[in-house]
This record gives sequence, C-alpha cells and structure tokens, in this order.
Amino acid sequence: MKMFDAEAVHQALDYPSLVTALIEHHTRDVDAVRSHMLEQPRTSGNNPIFLALPAWQFDRAIGAKLITVFPDNEYNDSGLPSVQGVYVLFDGTNGKPRACIDGTALTLRKTAADSAVGSHFLAHKNARHMLMVGAGAMAPHLIMAHCAVCPGIEQVSIWNRTPERAEALAQSLSLDGVQISITTDLETAARNADLISCATMATEPLILGEWLKPGTHLDLVGSFRPDMHECDEAAVVRASVFVDSPWSALNDCGEIIDTMANGVLTKEHILADNFTLSRGEHQGRTNDKEITLYKNGGGGHLDLMVAQHLCDQVST
Repeated sequence: MKMFDAEAVHQALDYPSLVTALIEHHTRDVDAVRSHMLEQPRTSGNNPIFLALPAWQFDRAIGAKLITVFPDNEYNDSGLPSVQGVYVLFDGTNGKPRACIDGTALTLRKTAADSAVGSHFLAHKNARHMLMVGAGAMAPHLIMAHCAVCPGIEQVSIWNRTPERAEALAQSLSLDGVQISITTDLETAARNADLISCATMATEPLILGEWLKPGTHLDLVGSFRPDMHECDEAAVVRASVFVDSPWSALNDCGEIIDTMANGVLTKEHILADNFTLSRGEHQGRTNDKEITLYKNGGGGHLDLMVAQHLCDQVST
C-alpha cells in the first residue's frame, strides 16, 4: 500500500493535468456515493464537523475520506487548516488497499480542480479579471486552478472580511503574468470581475445578483449546509445554473436548496453537471453575454477520481 503525505500529493497533482484527468474520469459512472456527517454544537456557531465520504466504482475502485472541519482553526493561531483528514483507496476488483493519502492536501487539490473543471466549460474564453472572495486555505489553490484553465487572466483581486488575511495571501502567491492585489470594496470588484470564486463559511449572501455583469462566471465553493449562502437568490435567477454532480449540490448547499424551496429554481433549470459536460451532452457556456453559475458541492466521487489519478501518476 502506497503512503502519500501532503508534500507528495501537491508535487504529483499539478492543476492542468488534474483538470484533464477529472474530465476524463467524469466520462465514467460512479455507482455509489454517500455522505455521513456528525456535528458538535459550539456557542460561537462555528460547529466542528466530522464527515465520512465513501464512493464506489464497481469492479474499478473503492475509497473513503474521513475528514474534520474545525472553522475556528483559521482564527485561533493554531497553525492548523480548518479542514483535515485522510483518504484510503482500495482496488475495486479484489478489495486490496492501494493507498493512504493525506486528506487535507487531497481535499485542497480536488476542490480547486473541481471548480476549474467548471471554469473550463463555463468561464468566458477572454476572462481577464478574477475576484477571489475569501482568503482561507482554499483560496490560493482556487486562484492557481482557475488561472490554469483561464490563461487570459491578468488580474486577481482578493477580498476577505479581514483585509490583513487577504494581504498575506496576496504577498505569498506569485503567478507568471498575473497581478495579485487585495480589495476592500467587494461590490466594485464583483461588478468588474469576469470570474468570481467564493470560498467562505458565509451564512448571509456576499455576492448579489445585481452586481454581475454580462458574461460573468460565478463559482460557489464554500457552502455545504442548507444554512450557508455565498450569493443571493437574484444571482441564481440571473444565471445559467450548473452543478458539479447531480447529488451533493442539490442536497446540501443553501444557495440551491433555498432557491428551489421558494419555487424559483427547479431541477429542470439546472442545465448540466460535470458528467454531462465532460461527455459532451451539454456545451456549457453558449454565448459571451451569458452569466453562468457553478455550484461546487464536492463529494466522495471526486476524491475517488483524484486518488486514482494520483496513484496512476506515481505508477507511470
């Protein structure tokens, strides 16, 4: 059984090849996916969460991620990321363990590549300005992944509730040909952006639909509970809506759940997911003026795909 620590994961999984691999993996079905969550209440509202995310491609691969989400880690000077865990991959033909993988690194790479698959199909081909909303552990990976599939991006603006954290991220990240800076004016930055990526724990909308200019692509990553929202209902209504999978985004994410509960959005309004996009069953963006919204709901099927790609990369 192979062991992959965080450094090995990051070294092996560059974003251009990982996005290509995810698209190829989405041409095959995943036979079983589950999500199990336990939660401990905290008076602060930043409740610690334990997730078990198994997935199975029959006769090919089985895997499960055990992951913790401790939001206060981002603010208590512990030096620990808010999301940590491990992943175990098994051979789907005989049940033999293939690999044990650092779950934090796998999650960062998987989540960012998932959003980049969305941008590959949905972002404007001439996108120049990206707005990153949030400056946590996911933010640098989302910036790198989106820039990998949108090579025309020349400017990245970073907004965070705490400007000092945005400044620290801007100073730490360097990409060839890309100017990275912070903004304290979220509305103006959103109105000017071609691509907006949100990775926050927000329960009140940060991005308003009236701010989105024609041609904008909105990537929503942070919400994974019904009470979490990174954009308002107007943003969902104005956009062509896409999701990464036909299960997690529809069942767990507040922006989608509430808009559907209000009767404004139905399943028929969700145009495609990564499976149908990757198989060419939907073309993605249809014109330069279209506003597109992509909900990154995550899920164990994505971890399974990335874990297989990681093992394949090391074996070749």
